[in-house]
Amino acid sequence: MTTAATPPSTTPGPDGAGPRPKGLHADLSASVAVFLIALPLSLGIALATGAPLQAGLVAAAVGGIVAGRLGGAPLQVSGPTAGLTVVTAGLIQHYGWRTTCAITVLAGCCQLGLAFLRTARSALLVSPAIMHGMLAGIGVTIALAQLHIVLGGTPQSSAVANVLGLPAQLADLHPAALGVSALTLSVLLLWPRIPGRAGRALRKVPAALAAVAAATALAALAGLDLPRVDLPSWSSHALPELPQGPVLGIVAAVLTITLVGSVESLMSSVATDKLIASERGTGDRPPRADLDRELRGQGAANIASGMLGGLPVAAVAVRSAANVKSGAVSRKSAMLHGLWVVLAAGLLVPVLDLIPLAALAALVLAVGIQVVSITHLRTVTRYREVLVYAATIVAVVLGGVLEGVAVGVAVAVALAMHRLARTRITLDETDGFHRVRARGQLTFLAVPRLSRVLNSIPHEGHAVIELDGSFIDHAAYEILQDWQDTHLAHGGSVELTGRGGTAISRGGQARSTGASPGTGAGAQPGQGSPTGSGRAPAGGSTAIGGAGGHRGEGRGAHQCCRPWTPWQNHCDHRALSATHPQTTAHLPAGKAGGTGEGREAAGTIPSAAEPRDAATASPRRRGAGQLASGISAFQRDTAPHVRDELARLAREGQRPSQLFLTCADSRLVTSMITASGPGDLFTVRNVGNLVPPPGAEATDDSVAAAIEYAVDVLKVDSITVCGHSGCGAMQALLNSHPGAPMTPLRRWLRHGLPSLERMASRHHAWARIAGRLPADAVEQLCLTNVVQQLDHLRAHESVARRLAEGTLELHGMYFHVGEAQAYLLSEGEDFFDCRVFDSVGQNA
Repeated sequence: MTTAATPPSTTPGPDGAGPRPKGLHADLSASVAVFLIALPLSLGIALATGAPLQAGLVAAAVGGIVAGRLGGAPLQVSGPTAGLTVVTAGLIQHYGWRTTCAITVLAGCCQLGLAFLRTARSALLVSPAIMHGMLAGIGVTIALAQLHIVLGGTPQSSAVANVLGLPAQLADLHPAALGVSALTLSVLLLWPRIPGRAGRALRKVPAALAAVAAATALAALAGLDLPRVDLPSWSSHALPELPQGPVLGIVAAVLTITLVGSVESLMSSVATDKLIASERGTGDRPPRADLDRELRGQGAANIASGMLGGLPVAAVAVRSAANVKSGAVSRKSAMLHGLWVVLAAGLLVPVLDLIPLAALAALVLAVGIQVVSITHLRTVTRYREVLVYAATIVAVVLGGVLEGVAVGVAVAVALAMHRLARTRITLDETDGFHRVRARGQLTFLAVPRLSRVLNSIPHEGHAVIELDGSFIDHAAYEILQDWQDTHLAHGGSVELTGRGGTAISRGGQARSTGASPGTGAGAQPGQGSPTGSGRAPAGGSTAIGGAGGHRGEGRGAHQCCRPWTPWQNHCDHRALSATHPQTTAHLPAGKAGGTGEGREAAGTIPSAAEPRDAATASPRRRGAGQLASGISAFQRDTAPHVRDELARLAREGQRPSQLFLTCADSRLVTSMITASGPGDLFTVRNVGNLVPPPGAEATDDSVAAAIEYAVDVLKVDSITVCGHSGCGAMQALLNSHPGAPMTPLRRWLRHGLPSLERMASRHHAWARIAGRLPADAVEQLCLTNVVQQLDHLRAHESVARRLAEGTLELHGMYFHVGEAQAYLLSEGEDFFDCRVFDSVGQNA
């Protein structure tokens, strides 16, 4: 559907003129929630680094007030972070605490310099596998160190020493410390899982605070003799001194703090933007993060924290996520949280002195384990970067952060070069013709092997060249073209195919055009030859010209092989440009069929059924004549090629493997975007790809009947719910008014109201697209609707029964019309409890 809709109303941004009263109330509430999380974590991180405990409170206060006020991400919260724990602990051991404060000041100055050079975006160019591996290595190091305190001992100077010292520590357990730590970890694990109404009320208290409070109460009531927090008088608080030590060592320390703190803060900014986009509509979102301004804010915060004797500061993903989910609307929330930390440091010292150090160590141990994210591991596995990830972790644990990043970069570069240079070329002889298979990218490095294999093929024979790669450089292209010309000159024939034997270009006579080098040789322009033949006629040839072309180009003269038929809307644009060239030349982008969704690009290749002369182009026919023309083209061009397959289906009956439920939008061509044919999909289409739940008011039984028939009679293996961009039904839902008259369309769209409620709720998993933010509220609702309709599907008795038996799968899909890109809903949720749609590439 393409129902016109007015944009949803917006509210002033958080930095606008004067927040509304309810905005200030929301910031106050969120700041308290973040403060309750930050207080125990700040003390725990200070304990893990070996710094004075009040240094953690200084960093938390400065991060909230200074970075919150000057940073570029309004809802991001900064403070002492686990990512800098290992680095800071090493600096304190080598240079002492006061010199470490001075190094923090210098790192802040470096961050200011990088921000003024506008290099913040460059930090995101580093491979995510390296960054996640660095953080995971830091998490492993933190966990190994804190494990000794949990067991009642003292951590060693390195991760290796901590591992080697574990047997002795296990032989000398301290039951009191172990019991307090076990209670802390148990509360952390079980607190979010308390069921019922009581659980909902208790979960308003952060799990970290509840765990530390429970451990403190146990230690106090039982009279346990344990080391506790000891905050010295603020009058004796240590301030920085001039750095003392080797210059190169000081410079390396400054660069390490700058690198780790900057990258972690910028990655957290991007993640916070994604979380906000998935949590809120466009009217409730603050401005997107200004990364250069955020780097300036982090630099200023590190200068202030170091000058005041605090730990290094960086953005903290856990606190930022809590801030967003608690309803914060502006940067005032982060600043107020810093103010609460200042008040606690001055007024709650007697209470803080009751906290056992074992409880803080258990808290930091849990944080270190959480840094090793299973979601990140799945991501690097999907993109085949496990080697980079693992090498970075091992190097960080064994050598340090800078060494780990350097090793990660080296492994990533080596892996990229290996993939670029690794090309496997084989030659097989079968049934009198020769087949050459080239696996990988064809670059100049593979030219000697390719030339040797090609020249071993005898003249006057038939050869099939199968290219399974995405790139051919100029040298490889020249070798292929020259060999082909020579082979044809001697009476031989050549067929060029992509992966799986798919013909790239075919025909009974040689083509004179060739593909320019650098195109994707194995891009599979089509899904197979229309005739099903994988071999060219004797004496014929196939030029390299088809490589990487448009789907359907170079696949013969049959109109059925083109991506659309001649009477679709792109013909109008071509006729318009032919009749009024001056008019279309001055139309803005999107008006002349250039960019907007639902418009094809100007200059589409003319159909064989249309006049080639632009002066004779005529507007398309309407109504029955238009439909009859399309049917005639099918009977003439397509029916001869599919008649045998349809006859087989008529004899055997349909046996589809998929129920495909999607929108009735005319731009969504299911067979094209799934590369499916007759008998593959049992398709149900309606306005908004909605699945009315059983027992719903005014339930449409046609959808339920189709589901029952597909599941119980056809025995499909899976059901896919497919939404799409620019859905008019979702636009109508967003802009519906309660008092509007009830029409058939409005009655039907009532089945989409649960999706609207899900998007506005804070108690469901959200949906987003991997790698980018939703474009607007309509796209967010389109994604959320797919997740909601899958829930409706599970409520149908036949579906629930097959799911319980393990014989049916449910899948979510989203198709972006303007990008011609499909996304599949992944399993599980990411770090921010979001359901993620991953893009589907050519090699999926």
